[in-house]
Amino acid sequence: MVDLSSEMETLIEALGPPLARAAKVVQFVCAKPGEGTSTIAREFALAAAERSKKGVWLIELDLLSGAQHAHLAADPEEYGVLGEPTHASPDGSMFFSVEPPIKGLDGKPWPSARYLSAYSVGGRRMWVTRFRREALRTGQSVQILANGGYWDSLRAYSDYVVVDAPCAERSRAALATARFMDANVLVVAADNADKTAPGRLRTLIEGAGGPCAGLVFNRAPAEPPAFVRRLVP
Repeated sequence: MVDLSSEMETLIEALGPPLARAAKVVQFVCAKPGEGTSTIAREFALAAAERSKKGVWLIELDLLSGAQHAHLAADPEEYGVLGEPTHASPDGSMFFSVEPPIKGLDGKPWPSARYLSAYSVGGRRMWVTRFRREALRTGQSVQILANGGYWDSLRAYSDYVVVDAPCAERSRAALATARFMDANVLVVAADNADKTAPGRLRTLIEGAGGPCAGLVFNRAPAEPPAFVRRLVP
């Protein structure tokens, strides 16, 4: 495993500290598959947790994947043992909806928040989410909401909320959430042949009302360029 802690510290400093009384919500997204967004988001969250007082949330926007939870759970020697599942919403709000809703034993519709669990990560001040895909019924579907309620609900309980978005080429999820973020960071593989893709993605994010904080280059050679190559204004 490559140690990215120093690079993540540089990125944390570049993005600036959390707000005085509220978390900073940062979304990581790439244009093409395989550029390493999940790795960068996870390493950023782990580094942020080291300096956090109120905690860090790692939210996987690719709900049906579950890759972040699976990765952390598969290596307890590296990350520590994950805690027991708990509620992932302080007030019952959620960033997605499950349709059509099913009814519980009490006859009431199951709220979408019941499909998402959170797990503490190895004793750190960090939680990772997992969508309960196994709870879906035949005919149900999941949609990311263009609504800021959930992100606002987490702000009072954490220092950072880190959002791992699926690549823009196969999902518009990041565009639905972009304007509710304090920063959208584009992840670009240094060996990506399509040099125009990040610019197009930045245009889409800004067109959706999202602030684009800059770029990080993944899998870059050590000298030069640096891992955190530049921030764009």
